[in-house]
Amino acid sequence: MAEEFLFTSEGKILDNRLKLNKVDRELQQSRNGVTVKTEDGCFYEADYVILSASIGVLQSDLISFRPPLPRWKTEAIEKCEVMVYTKIFLKFPYKFWPCGPGKEFFIYAHERRGYYTFWQHMENAYPGSNILVVTLTNDESKRVESQSDEETLKEAMVVLRDMFGPKIPDATDVLVPRWWNNRFQRCSYSNYPMISNNQVISDIKAPVGRIFFTGEHTSERFNDYVHGGHLAGIDTGETVLEEIRKDEIRNENFLLEPLLALTLTQADAVSRLHKCDVPTQLYLSSKLGIPEAIL
Repeated sequence: MAEEFLFTSEGKILDNRLKLNKVDRELQQSRNGVTVKTEDGCFYEADYVILSASIGVLQSDLISFRPPLPRWKTEAIEKCEVMVYTKIFLKFPYKFWPCGPGKEFFIYAHERRGYYTFWQHMENAYPGSNILVVTLTNDESKRVESQSDEETLKEAMVVLRDMFGPKIPDATDVLVPRWWNNRFQRCSYSNYPMISNNQVISDIKAPVGRIFFTGEHTSERFNDYVHGGHLAGIDTGETVLEEIRKDEIRNENFLLEPLLALTLTQADAVSRLHKCDVPTQLYLSSKLGIPEAIL
């Protein structure tokens, strides 16, 4: 996809417009554009900014806004819940679990809600991989993220031996994602409350000046999903392009307007000034009326 609009060579992106390993910390907005300040002290100026940070990041203090976001915007962001959805992968030297039709998933019952409950083997998708996946959510996800991988592996093995017996082999490897503790993510996806209305999503999606917001959390139909983020990005890009076209039309119309329209009294006040010396803020002032004097 990047090759469609970035300069590449032999599959490598060489376009210097793409800045990697830059952490945006502040967006400072004016009437004419936006200045982005990064963690390493660099500044980047643009006419518009598209912000695709997750809803969890927007709720955190990673990115500050100058001036601050309006109240209606921050209230909408806070109303959206964040979900933490953790898939833990365990690899074994051989499979010891049942396979076949209707046996891809199995459930573990525990007195604590959500404790290593939902299991799935990967034999259907990746035959011979000998991988089991266990899914945790929200509170259990956050708890597991706060401990070491070794502790998590030990807990998971106790659960598996409770289900399949004490003679099953130890896992040879484990992968524990940390969506919640990663400051660039702070969640897995957005989760709008059942009682919320479309106004919340509309307010989260709505631009603030020259800053446009996008991501799966701005998709009314496909929020929570990867393709929701992809489609939202396309929609936001088209919106910004339309705004650029409107700016071009406004600029063209501005050039066609008289340079200055003044009442006769106002004209006397500046009669000794060359027209290029008249302050720009007088142009097209709503206080100027007729009769007019065109300089």
